[in-house]
Amino acid sequence: MASVFLLFLTASLSSLSSLSALDQFLGVSYGTLGDNLPTPDHGIKLIQSVSGGAVRIYDANASILAAASRTNLRIAFQVPNELITSIAYNQSAADSWVATNILPIRKSRITYIYVGNEVLSNPTGANSTWEALVPAMKNIYQALQGQNLKNIPVGTTCAMDLIDTVFPPSAARFHSDKAGSLVIPLLKFLKDTNSYFFIDAYPYFTWSANHTIVSLDYALFRAKPRDYYFDYGTKLTYKNLLEQMLDSVVSAMTKLGYGDLKLVLAETGWPNGGDISEFGANVYNAAVYNRNLARILAMRKGTPLRPNVAIPTFVFALFNENLKGGPGTERHWGLFYPNETAIYPIDLMGRKPTGSYPPIPLPTNNKPYPGLIWCVLKRQQSWEDKVMIPELTKICSQGKNTCSELFGNCKFTHQSIASKLDYAINSLWQQFRDGGMPCYFDGFAEETTLNPSVGACLYRSHPIP
Repeated sequence: MASVFLLFLTASLSSLSSLSALDQFLGVSYGTLGDNLPTPDHGIKLIQSVSGGAVRIYDANASILAAASRTNLRIAFQVPNELITSIAYNQSAADSWVATNILPIRKSRITYIYVGNEVLSNPTGANSTWEALVPAMKNIYQALQGQNLKNIPVGTTCAMDLIDTVFPPSAARFHSDKAGSLVIPLLKFLKDTNSYFFIDAYPYFTWSANHTIVSLDYALFRAKPRDYYFDYGTKLTYKNLLEQMLDSVVSAMTKLGYGDLKLVLAETGWPNGGDISEFGANVYNAAVYNRNLARILAMRKGTPLRPNVAIPTFVFALFNENLKGGPGTERHWGLFYPNETAIYPIDLMGRKPTGSYPPIPLPTNNKPYPGLIWCVLKRQQSWEDKVMIPELTKICSQGKNTCSELFGNCKFTHQSIASKLDYAINSLWQQFRDGGMPCYFDGFAEETTLNPSVGACLYRSHPIP
């Protein structure tokens, strides 16, 4: 199998000469899921202040687009996921979207149009949105052609979970349940229209899930030779995890006959904070990752499978966004706090030596927390009963005997709605935390290492696996 793969790879590499002309830049993803964010004009100026070369927007926010269009920044923005189905089966809807969102700024540096964000990783779209994705892309492409906007690539962003493995890259494939019916039509459209495969790749998640076999330094671009990864299928050596992940995507595309398709790294980054259970998420590691990313991209050295090929890239994200759901890391990817203070200084053009930045305190959470963790009602906030009762009802309806102890050992110690919700949150979380349930619960919850048990009312817990 390795020899067959190398034959495909050699053919793909022979057509990569056109990729050498790719424009190299490091842009910033501009998320807006916060209730305390500055104005778009200020946000765009912050991107410029760190020498960002582009801005990615997750919808077609008119205010952000207007602010960006008054600059020399490249602009990438998106058809929202919820519009995909209507646009897929109605060319007029695609024409209208282009006329409304693109024509007013057509003279700016519109670099990419995304149709949806990680659509193929969203199981709720399996019955309709997945199959509508490529038709929607075709209609947006035709709408652009109709307006004589013929040099704007149309694509969609994909997550790494479409790939079955990155160990080793040469063994990587698209998951079989999506490769034939979904991925191949997508790759064909991208090749036919001279577009890109847009991938979101986060070494933080791959490292944290494999931290016993992958070194943190390998994920942060500062590995020593003992940490390198050797791919016996291609005889190539990898010096950092991101390049290993990107070449896994190239390998998977090659096996489907599209090994010459251009790559854009549509999202990457490292969280500057998170929950207690999310080890390695801290300001120090985020600064190291993004600074080294900028430095390496500036070298235009490509990856082992695609040496000297530029990779246009967007770092996630501009701000810490306090309204994002899920685990704590979801709210801690920013380069800036909402008050416009830099979380750490950075030069996205990669010109500044990493050792010349001011020191940042060393992290204390680079390894899994060794003790017990509970998930409880946030201690520094309070809510009215009428707000908490629906959440309590919802939680108690899930899991196995989630709230039974509220009528047993906790009957007398937990009589208020707040105390009942406190117990219920932990009871449900402990049942499903190993399956990925975050300690969030619509913003009511937080992790703690302080045992909240009261008398005979015991809150269960177990260590991080």
